Amino acid sequence: MIYLQLFFAFMQIGAFSFGGGYAAMPLIESQVIDRYGWLTRADFADLVTIAEMTPGPIAINAATFVGNLTAGIPGALCATTGLILPPCIFATVLAYLYKKYKDLSLMQGILQSLRPTVVALILTAGLRILIPAVFADGTVSPAAGNVNVRTVVYFLAALLCLRKWKISPIKVMVGCGVAEVIVSLVLG
Repeated sequence: MIYLQLFFAFMQIGAFSFGGGYAAMPLIESQVIDRYGWLTRADFADLVTIAEMTPGPIAINAATFVGNLTAGIPGALCATTGLILPPCIFATVLAYLYKKYKDLSLMQGILQSLRPTVVALILTAGLRILIPAVFADGTVSPAAGNVNVRTVVYFLAALLCLRKWKISPIKVMVGCGVAEVIVSLVLG
């Protein structure tokens, strides 16, 4: 039963994840935390970090991770297959339709209207990851002891490196990881 649940949960995510992996994260969160209770919010934050650090698309890495954590390797296969099946079908059909109808104003209008929605999904995913990382109790409350100052410093440093100096995301991730090792060793 768990294999079918994993397959169909991630098939729904795959079917409605317009905008890529980051846009899928709120959908994954909804399924794995709210609906099935496979992960806690803290586990989900770890999942996002692990899925981002490992090579490959974040949504596929997340599906594989959740499936493996929930039901071992067969669970990972079910979740991953469920996630990628709808986009494969959609992409094939859409490629055909786009090629045939790309000059229609309706097609252009649909594509134009999806862009802000995708940005909203990505922003939502980012905030759901950032807020629990910055605030110890998971709510936006700058009370004493609730703000993780190191996380804020890493976030701002990474943002500056990525946006202003256009440093490679890989170098930024490695740099933040190395910085945390050093800070942890110094502070004990």
